[in-house]
Amino acid sequence: MSASSERPASWTVRVREAGVSALPPEKLLPDGQPTYVASWIYVFGVASIASLVVIVTSGTILALKGPAWWHDTSVGHFFNSIHLWAVELFFFVIVVHLWGKYWMAAWRGGRARVWITGAVTFLVAIPCALTGYVSQQNFDAQWISTQAKDAMNSVGVGAFFNLTNFGQMYSYHILILPAAVIALAVAHVLLVRRHGVVPPFEIGRRAAALGDVGGDGDGGGGSGDGRAVAQPRAGASPTGASGEAAS
Repeated sequence: MSASSERPASWTVRVREAGVSALPPEKLLPDGQPTYVASWIYVFGVASIASLVVIVTSGTILALKGPAWWHDTSVGHFFNSIHLWAVELFFFVIVVHLWGKYWMAAWRGGRARVWITGAVTFLVAIPCALTGYVSQQNFDAQWISTQAKDAMNSVGVGAFFNLTNFGQMYSYHILILPAAVIALAVAHVLLVRRHGVVPPFEIGRRAAALGDVGGDGDGGGGSGDGRAVAQPRAGASPTGASGEAAS
């Protein structure tokens, strides 16, 4: 009797096998990427993740120290500014990333979930930023919260999403919404690893044409869905981009 047949079919084994089947190690941590990933349009996804890391790191420090520290000390002012400008950079690069992938039709080749998780991450980040602005504990936050509460009341959510309630907004800002953004971003990156980086249209058309000519043979170079074409040289990885940069 083989070792595999003697192995108990526990839930941990099933979870591990399902994980390896869905995302093999060579896809999770590939040796290289297709040559077209060297294009600058693929960099904005990585920039979004990098700015998100800075946001979470600086925000954690601010949350541990409290409003008095970030308002009254020079070091607190520094970290408060880092947090603010990281947020500004995050929204700039993620908007460019989303528009770039929209015009590239990044949902091609069975990548619909990749596109959906990226778009939903952006949508969840908006209220996360809003709750941050109203949690500053200054006159700017007071003005934003008193003006925005009318908008919340007009759509019927002001009763349970009170922008003038600092405790509620602070909890949303440092716990609930950031956890959702991080979870969506992780899911997005893992889906990119699983389905591969979406290729430009020209490469997709050439792959489809080669697939039609090659038939069922392995000389066609691709299946036409843009999943695996233009393979890099062995051991080489194009500079300036990585797999997280696309959706």
